[in-house]
Amino acid sequence: MSAAPSSSSAPAPAPAWDPGQYLRHSGHRARPFIDLLARVPEFPATDGRPPRIADLGCGPGNVTRLLTERWPTAHVTGFDNSPQMLEQAERLAGPTSGGGRLDFAEADASGWAPPAGTYDLILSNATLQWVPGHPDSFPAWIEALAPGGVLAFQVPGNFDAPSHVLMRELSESERWRERLGGHLRHADAVLSPTAYLERLVSLGCEVDAWETTYLHLLEGEDPVLDWVKGTGLRPVLTALASDAEAREGFLSEYRELLRKAYPVGAGGTVFPFRRVFAVARRPATA
Repeated sequence: MSAAPSSSSAPAPAPAWDPGQYLRHSGHRARPFIDLLARVPEFPATDGRPPRIADLGCGPGNVTRLLTERWPTAHVTGFDNSPQMLEQAERLAGPTSGGGRLDFAEADASGWAPPAGTYDLILSNATLQWVPGHPDSFPAWIEALAPGGVLAFQVPGNFDAPSHVLMRELSESERWRERLGGHLRHADAVLSPTAYLERLVSLGCEVDAWETTYLHLLEGEDPVLDWVKGTGLRPVLTALASDAEAREGFLSEYRELLRKAYPVGAGGTVFPFRRVFAVARRPATA
């Protein structure tokens, strides 16, 4: 058994990201992006200029690249605030097959506000749940769209799932509260599909909002733990990064809880995952 964690009153550090861990489940993680992209309408004519597309929270760039397949003449820029993710993404940068280009830049979604009319599509995939108050940025992002442009995003809606509830309960337990209390997000990190729709309709947009629960069939030993190590568990792993004994102690407790909540079945481990989607189109004319 590891030693009890030491007390800390410091604020939670920003999560450190591990592109390799994140990409371990890249096939499952890409599916919501593909489903979101399928609902994005075509842009109005751009009078000969290449379409401009922003991927806000691009991560390692593996799905950002799919935007260049849908719009091969576009200038696509992926934005992220993680140096580790951007280093991985930069390997994909360069000209595209249709004469467009793909590049990446550092930016934090919490303060990102490009000039009016800059983009034809602003897209964000599984990022806004990390941005407190992100709906307050919608007016600036809609303003940054060209007439007829689109804001499209998807966020996890599974904060009430056992994976996240158990993670929070363990972090707030007597053993871990002083070091990890308050580090993790709750269900209010995202809005309901209805609330997103109402926010975006109030800005004059034509809106398509929905939710989907995916039943991911995961393989391997402790696959749900392996999944959350790449995403939701990052604040815990970051907070305990300098204390290997405490880190392994937390993971050991959490692993046992997940094994009971997500038992292995005949074909693998079923991991239900709810996601919330919205596609908002700015009017083509005033």
